[in-house]
Amino acid sequence: MKKNNAHAEGPDGLVHTARLPLSGATLNHLATLIRGHCKKIGSRWRALPAGKIAGIVPAVLRCDRRPGDPAGGNGVHRTTVARWVREVVGLLAARAPRLDRALKRITRPGGGVVLLDGSLIRTRHRTGAENRKNCSGKHRCHGLLVIALTDDNGRLLWVSAARPGRTSGITACRHDRLTAHLRAAGLGAIADLGFVGLDDSGPDTDPAVIPGCEAARSQPLTRGRKLSHKALAAVRAPVEHGFAHLKNRRVLGKVRTDPKWATALVRALLVLTNHEVAR
Repeated sequence: MKKNNAHAEGPDGLVHTARLPLSGATLNHLATLIRGHCKKIGSRWRALPAGKIAGIVPAVLRCDRRPGDPAGGNGVHRTTVARWVREVVGLLAARAPRLDRALKRITRPGGGVVLLDGSLIRTRHRTGAENRKNCSGKHRCHGLLVIALTDDNGRLLWVSAARPGRTSGITACRHDRLTAHLRAAGLGAIADLGFVGLDDSGPDTDPAVIPGCEAARSQPLTRGRKLSHKALAAVRAPVEHGFAHLKNRRVLGKVRTDPKWATALVRALLVLTNHEVAR
């Protein structure tokens, strides 16, 4: 029996166009980064111009397309598109702000509060003992934990390195010495109940992290504490919007590549998101 594996619409398939929510300023910014990188490494020729590459890479990150899809529509190999994606992600991630510099941007105009939260980025279920640490018991899935800081308007300021999903938010913040950086900058952070116990300041010092109070069976919350929790929830709302802007890129829906590359990917999307929001 002879198998017929040919495409229904011809040997080359169909090519369709789609609208990408990307501003011209962001496109020109990416193209400038690519041209500068090519000049730095002495790359005199590319299969496509820098402006075309600057449009392909955000499409892959935004719509989570396989590299072979835009490669077939532009007449290049899928490995070429994958190499371009990693190249642009590395260029953007190198421009992500550090924690101390991000906090200084808040203190300059007189700000005194940042918003703190964490989120799990789902990854592909990988087997093996070395990947068991990526299993999150809280979310009951495999993923990587990312801690982020935003201002009171929900604009992302800084994201941490992607850590295994079993890591708690408090452990991740202590690894980055977040409370020490906040005290050095003279700022306070508002967080949810998942960060209770992070701040180890004494009774005579101002707290660096304000997470609210947990209720106990023997000590239920009073009416005053319930009102304070409601006020803290209203103040914390913009940090959820910041994560929403970041996760609009479908590539973060489920990271199928090496988890070690997730840190550069998240920081690159931070730079790209801030460039789009600030335009």
